[in-house]
Amino acid sequence: MAKFKPMDLLKALSGKLCSHSDVYFAKKGNTLYTGKICNPRTKPFSAAELARQEKFAQARAAVKALTAEQKAAYAEAFANQKKYSSLQGYMFAQEYAKIS
Repeated sequence: MAKFKPMDLLKALSGKLCSHSDVYFAKKGNTLYTGKICNPRTKPFSAAELARQEKFAQARAAVKALTAEQKAAYAEAFANQKKYSSLQGYMFAQEYAKIS
């Protein structure tokens, strides 16, 4: 886990906060934020949600299985775009789109 400076923790907050749940830390782009999960899920996942989870897992496995040549091609394409802030996110998005 990354080290956070106390002054940087509260640059942004996301979601509802309450005093009876665990705190999480996240970074999106250049923004560090923290939050608490209130009222965690208790019902089972639907078939559509399970299908999305499986699709996500397939995309993650596809990114891990990329060869060095494929990663180099993605790195070259990544340099010419502005939408994604990380190469890993860009590669995941491209592999996820292939599954769709």
